[in-house]
Amino acid sequence: MSIDGVSGRTSYIGSSIIGLRNQLNDLTTQLASGKVSTTYAGQGANRGFALSLRAQVSSINAFADTATNVNTRISVLNLALQGMTNIGSSVKSAAGSSTIVLNNNGQTSGQITAQAAFSNAVSLLNSQSGDRYLFSGRTTDTAATVPADVMLNGTGSKAGLTQLINERRQADQGVGNMGHLTVSSPPATTTVTSLSEDGSSFGLKLGAVTSSLTGATVSQPTGAPPVVTVDLGAVNPNDGDKIAFNFSLPDGTSETISLTATTTNPAPAGSFLIGADTAATTTNLQAALTTSIQTLGDTALVAASAIAASDNFFNPSATISGGLANNHAAPPAPNTGATLLSGAAGTDSLAASFAAGDTITVNGTPVTFVASGATGNQLNVTDNIQALLSKIDSISGAATPSTISGGVITLHGADAANLSISSSNTAAFAALGFSAPASASPAPLRVNGPPFATATSLIGGTPSNTVSWYTGEVGTDPARGTAVARVDQSVTVQYGARANEQALRYQLQNIAVYAAVTTNANNPNSKAQISALQERISANLAPQPGQQSIQDMQAEIAGAQSAIKTATDRQTQLKGMAQTMLDSIEGINPDEVATKILALQTNLQASYQTTSMLYQTTLTKFLPIG
Repeated sequence: MSIDGVSGRTSYIGSSIIGLRNQLNDLTTQLASGKVSTTYAGQGANRGFALSLRAQVSSINAFADTATNVNTRISVLNLALQGMTNIGSSVKSAAGSSTIVLNNNGQTSGQITAQAAFSNAVSLLNSQSGDRYLFSGRTTDTAATVPADVMLNGTGSKAGLTQLINERRQADQGVGNMGHLTVSSPPATTTVTSLSEDGSSFGLKLGAVTSSLTGATVSQPTGAPPVVTVDLGAVNPNDGDKIAFNFSLPDGTSETISLTATTTNPAPAGSFLIGADTAATTTNLQAALTTSIQTLGDTALVAASAIAASDNFFNPSATISGGLANNHAAPPAPNTGATLLSGAAGTDSLAASFAAGDTITVNGTPVTFVASGATGNQLNVTDNIQALLSKIDSISGAATPSTISGGVITLHGADAANLSISSSNTAAFAALGFSAPASASPAPLRVNGPPFATATSLIGGTPSNTVSWYTGEVGTDPARGTAVARVDQSVTVQYGARANEQALRYQLQNIAVYAAVTTNANNPNSKAQISALQERISANLAPQPGQQSIQDMQAEIAGAQSAIKTATDRQTQLKGMAQTMLDSIEGINPDEVATKILALQTNLQASYQTTSMLYQTTLTKFLPIG
């Protein structure tokens, strides 16, 4: 009989131990990874659902990353906007409280404050988040503006704001600081005072005249260019009688010159001496009016001119200039605003007439000529050039009125918008000075000179001679839409900005003009100039009704932040639910697994001991000793 060893009979125990070890390895891996399985196949029947949940969680994480990046940009944007608000408040306070003491550069302490504030404002408008410029619209790799010094002082052959202010001041003051007005007596009259404009687009513009002068006849502004007359007649005014002349200034403000008849000799400021007869009184009235206009031309007009120049610089518009065109009169003379759009030979009318049915198309909108009864975008063929210019401006939305001077028409477009014009009647169009359809893009406006004192119109600056302050993306669409981010499957937020938005541009230009203007301390009117400027700066930096404010921009961006927060809160809840379900499929209970591991370890220990004992069993242990 054969005797077998124990190894063959105990092989099943080894297989059992291997199975236990495999189970232990699996459980140890689960405990270490926190997952049921590290492979797709090991996840069981719910593996497809787990994949869907994992994709949902991944999508939520991607949206969360986007929200974090956008919130960072918005935070920087908000800091810049709040900084701009604070700068505006500080400059407004400086303009309202600064004492008028001029330093060696002809500026006040408030203006020095404005210079530093202007540099800070430009820096804020060039804020970056990472490599992204936040106020450049879609051109996020380009700074929003040129440097502050270049903006004010220009560079090379390019003129900056300071030069444009000086040129505009000369143009608005005109010859002798008269603001392009003339005080005179019509031929063969001795009791009539005539106050007339010279047809320039610069300087003082006549408004209503009010009078309590006894026996005087006063006419309101009429004609092109406008004229007012004051006829004292045969009776002298009484002591204390008044006459007031109202004027519009280049920045849209108005001023009044009020003169009082007096018997005091010499006449005090703001009055004119009653003479021996109305002819002598007329001479005195004209002298007092001339002096008052010159004073106005060297005080408030200087401040208003600077404001207008800053608006022309910071708020570019398209400009189209025609050529010199003469009327139909005999002998021909340059067209004026009073020149009729059609007429017979020998009359003040276009050399080639418009007829009913003709059109002039402005930015795609036709102006149609009719025989009479014009309505809407129509003109009567019997209307004049000034009526045509007004109609063109109403269609283009021009903030700067189109003009005609010396037979040359200058058309202006809306702020930051293109301008195009054409006509179905090429002959009549040429009689206006336009040889062919014309178009132009926005550019900073400056005085068409030199000479500047006798200039009559504005002209668009070119890239070679004038600084363009804004270098970001120019567009007519809403600025917020230049940066769009998807923060949820069905939610997008808009948070873009452009430095040339109305609120930012308006504040920047007012700070800039306050910082740029210098005054000659030896000029007796210097303090009045600065006072007039400070009044305007303080008023302009206050909230403007009907105009975009920085607070409006902040509110719009706050709306984007609110939408991001709402989406993020919802996603946090969804992610928590999805993660819980995913964990129930892929995850483990660490306590349960640990318990199983302990049980397996106990079983393995017992199996090892049993196997060891069996392998140590031999026949000799059972044989008797003898």
